[in-house]
Amino acid sequence: MNMEAQIESATDIRASARPTNLNAGLEPLAGFARKAQRLETALATLAEVSGVRVQRSLARLQAELGTFEPSVTLLGQVKSGKTSLVNAMAGWADLLPSDVNPWTSVVTSLHLEPGETRTENKASFQFMTEEEWDRLTTKGGRIGEMAGRAGAGSELQKIRAQIEEMRERSRQRLGRKFELLMGQKHDYGYFDKNLIERYICLGDEFDDAGLGEVDEQGRFADITRAADLYLNCQSIPHRLCLRDTPGVNDTFMMREQITIQAIRDSRICVVVLSAGQALTSVDMGLIRMISNLKSREVVIFVNRIDELAAPADQVAEIEASIRQTLEAHHGPQEATILFGSAYWANKVLTGGLEDMDPSSSAALLNWAEASVNASHAKATAQNMVWELSGIPALNRAVSERIAADLGTPLLARIAASATTAATGQQAANAVMVQGEGSSGGANLHDVRTAFEDLCQTHLQALEAEAGQVLDAFRDRADRAHATFTDRATHALIDHLEKWGEDCHWEYDPAGLRMLLRSAYSVMTSRLQSAAQNRYEAAVQDVAELLYDGFGPAVEGIQLAVPEVPQAASPVALAQSIALDFNDSWWASWWRRTRGYKTFAKQFRSLIAGETEDFMTQLKTVQTADARAAIHARLQAFFDEQRDILLEIADCRRGGGDMQALFAGDEARRRQSRTAAALETLRSFTA
Repeated sequence: MNMEAQIESATDIRASARPTNLNAGLEPLAGFARKAQRLETALATLAEVSGVRVQRSLARLQAELGTFEPSVTLLGQVKSGKTSLVNAMAGWADLLPSDVNPWTSVVTSLHLEPGETRTENKASFQFMTEEEWDRLTTKGGRIGEMAGRAGAGSELQKIRAQIEEMRERSRQRLGRKFELLMGQKHDYGYFDKNLIERYICLGDEFDDAGLGEVDEQGRFADITRAADLYLNCQSIPHRLCLRDTPGVNDTFMMREQITIQAIRDSRICVVVLSAGQALTSVDMGLIRMISNLKSREVVIFVNRIDELAAPADQVAEIEASIRQTLEAHHGPQEATILFGSAYWANKVLTGGLEDMDPSSSAALLNWAEASVNASHAKATAQNMVWELSGIPALNRAVSERIAADLGTPLLARIAASATTAATGQQAANAVMVQGEGSSGGANLHDVRTAFEDLCQTHLQALEAEAGQVLDAFRDRADRAHATFTDRATHALIDHLEKWGEDCHWEYDPAGLRMLLRSAYSVMTSRLQSAAQNRYEAAVQDVAELLYDGFGPAVEGIQLAVPEVPQAASPVALAQSIALDFNDSWWASWWRRTRGYKTFAKQFRSLIAGETEDFMTQLKTVQTADARAAIHARLQAFFDEQRDILLEIADCRRGGGDMQALFAGDEARRRQSRTAAALETLRSFTA
């Protein structure tokens, strides 16, 4: 559904004041942007001196480079200050509403374009589907499903009553449109603060008299599941996506599912903690999520140090506590931990330093005494507070990871493919000059047929090899799941026989997570090894085919072995399992069950039902993504080689009558430009 409206200057979002060092910490990302521009220039140069076939390959590489948008996902508890931090990182105070109703389950993605790349602001809002709503209404979300399986009817009724209240409130605002909007999307060619609040900000009180007004605050917030906002950002040197997720401590665990999906779409996560709470052993949802990620993929930002009495003294103690908790629960112990205040940052952006809360001002002075040094002597108050807010340090940690872990490998891979295309074009030109009969005697039709057979052979072999690896992983995962179920059931029976039904019991599913994480790690290692071997074999066969078909003229083609894609982290393992909970309805269920054998049977069924979803995600969804990624990379390699092969074939048919064209000044200019572009490309792969 496309919707148009005029932006009103009175509601346009803008910061009234900005520090001059908004881009502090983004230097690594700026360096990457300059390298990307050099590569883009080299690709454009090659496209100008290449034939139509090779141009097609270069166009694909240009598109991949041009659309590269690294994403950073922020996650944490409700009220940890994630949204305020996103606003500060984007340099737009109050861009996203930070005081939202706990019901809201919206992932909001800010797609930031560098300021010099002028783009029109636009927005897209995706609504929940009928299935998602029905799951909430009929089952009460995942907590409701647990309560239903445990026979806790009274608890489930309470949950349903709350959901019905939310649904009725939405019906009053939306009327007959409520059902029609399910699964729909609203697109706008603009956005302002009022529009954002209409979709992702849900207040607790509404004026009944205004229920029918179109621009009512929070009108669609109950049913919005994702929001994408596209805007310019003056400070960033390269396009970037900041993804704000709902808090993970959520009654219905809808947020958990949405957040897990958001993490899968990012390679870098910022875990936002509140300094007053930090990371404790009860934050199991957060710990589970980040324990499935590598240390390089996680940055921990402890927000709200402005609320500490003496941050200079307390920060070290908080960091030690966080690291101790991570170690105790198998989290990424080497993760970077930063401290700061989104409140201070947004005060700088709005020019409100003088209006700061007195206790926050005192905390700022305390933090400054410990942090300010001679290098800050000439800094303005705004610039100094911006540094003290921690935003520059966070920018630096994030941009370093983007440049090193995402950007540099991308540039190297694109440069290697472009080098193959460029040297392939040189070979085609050589074949053209030599003429029809001067090189390999193979029939062109036979060469092309052999190439297509080769493609099919390797793609099918890769599919079969990947299938064997994935089947072995699924078998291992099923065995781990069965072992866990047996052990949990036996432990429960032993407990009941020893202590009876009145003594509470719980079983930690951490062992299952560890077994599955280990199995997933082995699977990804074997899958990447199989892909690497297959890629190398494919490159060797293509090289031999080209030589057999066209002779020494193609010896200069530099075929690069495709880079094996990295498999996503097993974030599905972060999903809550009912056995993590210690609620009163568990004991009630146990007391109502007659006979330990009956109890054991029901308990097995509960475990099967509770783990079914994340086992499916792990065994089916994530493995399918990994399989598709390695297949797509090999397919792209063959597409590039096909373009080179067709270009050589076209040039071979051109014959010796093209010698004059490639022997004059124009030829020398083309060769010079190609050589310069190749030198640039090789600098990325050295």
